[in-house]
Amino acid sequence: MKSIKTLFGGSLLALSLLVQPAPAAEKNAPIHFGDITWESGSLITEVLRLIVEKGYGYSTDTLPGSTVSLEAALAKNDIQVIGEEWAGRSPAWVKAENEGKVFGLGDTVKGATEGWWVPEYVIKGDPARGLKPLAPDLRSVADLPRYKDVFRDAEDPSRGRFLNSPSGWTSEIVNSQKLKAYGLSDSFVNFRTGSGAALDAEVTASVRRGKPVLFYYWSPTPLLGRFNLVKLEEPPFDAEAWKTLADASNPNPRGTRSMPAHLAIGVSAPFKAQYPELVEFFAKVDLPIDLLNRTLAEMGEKRLPPRQVAEAFLREQPQVWNAWVPSTVAQRVSTSL
Repeated sequence: MKSIKTLFGGSLLALSLLVQPAPAAEKNAPIHFGDITWESGSLITEVLRLIVEKGYGYSTDTLPGSTVSLEAALAKNDIQVIGEEWAGRSPAWVKAENEGKVFGLGDTVKGATEGWWVPEYVIKGDPARGLKPLAPDLRSVADLPRYKDVFRDAEDPSRGRFLNSPSGWTSEIVNSQKLKAYGLSDSFVNFRTGSGAALDAEVTASVRRGKPVLFYYWSPTPLLGRFNLVKLEEPPFDAEAWKTLADASNPNPRGTRSMPAHLAIGVSAPFKAQYPELVEFFAKVDLPIDLLNRTLAEMGEKRLPPRQVAEAFLREQPQVWNAWVPSTVAQRVSTSL
């Protein structure tokens, strides 16, 4: 870039170069997206990649990693984009953001949530299935100790089982600290599934068999729209208490419900400087949560690859995504599909 400025000179030309798409030579280097493993993240990633590739002409690829490792890679610019970033959750993200190394663009999915859930039939029963209520007074996490036998762990029958996030997720750290904060470490096993898909399968299997199950989950996701579930109450959100939950090394965590969700597109500082037209696009992404949940449900039920579902979404929902990009970009995307 310095050689171009020297050759042509003039501050006006230099300024114009800053707001233009990256030069053609730079398009040969792919933009690295984090390979997110959960359903909504993987679908959003593929929607973004298709628009970037077909509409703007940049090549992309994905690099695998856990939530924690992907955030660290983003801060180092080893990857450039995380398609679904729960901004402000992890200490690593907050530190990198404060240092100007990462940025959360947009408010991509409004109404997102997370917490601890049980099937509704555990509390109310289900006469149609012949299920009696097993924990009729269960309302909050404070009620869990007296219902540990309802959620009995098969390998440690003296305790209940709590299905946590997979290891490597920020939420796994938070949930593990919550078990301590709520005084549940002695009465519940902290069971970590191997992946988001494994967690989904474990919960789905339990619900379909009418078995009690206590688990962490989040939205957007097809599971919350597929079954009747009850979110357990937790203490009101407290920012200082949240810091003790997000820090795995804190020996005295304090209980609080999770931080209000802000889903954004995470980008590295060099990406933000190099691709202003993509930054403008990312900042406008807005996915209606009900539509997203329905799309995810179909993807899960039919076991469709996220790339295929993303292509169908772009073909069938132009009224949603056309507002994110200039008309010329939207036309190129539509033509490519």
